[in-house]
Amino acid sequence: MIIKSAEFTISNTDYRKCPLGNRHEFAFIGRSNVGKSSLINMLTGQPGLAKTSSKPGKTLLINHFIINREWYIVDLPGYGYARTSKSQRDALRQIIESYILFRQQLTNLFVLIDCRHEPQKIDTEFMQWLGEMGIPFSIVFTKADKLSPAQLNRNIEHYKQALLETWETLPPIFISSSEKKQGRDELLDYIEKILAEHPVEK
Repeated sequence: MIIKSAEFTISNTDYRKCPLGNRHEFAFIGRSNVGKSSLINMLTGQPGLAKTSSKPGKTLLINHFIINREWYIVDLPGYGYARTSKSQRDALRQIIESYILFRQQLTNLFVLIDCRHEPQKIDTEFMQWLGEMGIPFSIVFTKADKLSPAQLNRNIEHYKQALLETWETLPPIFISSSEKKQGRDELLDYIEKILAEHPVEK
């Protein structure tokens, strides 16, 4: 897939105020500081499209970006940032869960995982919840350039084994590095395949 255009559309905290219409939405989510905005910028080829920050928990809104004037990338708030108040964590959870459960245009959720870390309970429980709710999702391991190929393979294999303790089959898995542009073609081809299989009625 060739990205010809990518434009910011709207930010809000309520899925009911998201863009009207039936365009497909591919949402990205992960723990705070997992590299979500950097991945979106890498995929679109626009370094400043999604705002990046070294401060975790920067994304507090549902951000829509229209791609090729045909479909949306959605940047969701990060989860699991401990240095926020309980009330703010509860509010963010409400924003995230209501979008995921009730946004009919959500076509696929990309769950981002930092490949450098051991399987985290917050991630595995979140994916378990997605499975129970019947939400289509894929896993994207980020920051692959930070590890040697051997260590990267070991970490991902460890993660797969942890997931297979409760899953019969694994969702699609991608490996990415925003700095090296690794995984860009694979992710865009995957999105293109889904779009081709599920054309939007006009």
